[in-house]
Amino acid sequence: MSIGIWQIVLILAIVLILFGAGKLPRVMGDVAKGIKNFKSGMKDEEAEADTKEDKEIEKDDTVSVKSKKSEEETKS
Repeated sequence: MSIGIWQIVLILAIVLILFGAGKLPRVMGDVAKGIKNFKSGMKDEEAEADTKEDKEIEKDDTVSVKSKKSEEETKS
């Protein structure tokens, strides 16, 4: 079941009746701001996750280097 053109027209008519022609641009502007904030939040979250992964990799590298040095010292 797909949405046809008449269902879209009906939905737009109901929205126009509820919000009125004067409020509709403001409502759409608020929706656009919400979408922009959501997208920027997602980008920030991805950047934070990447930073955490980089820090974990650095810790793993540091631990492996220290363990290799201690193994070499014990062998000597």
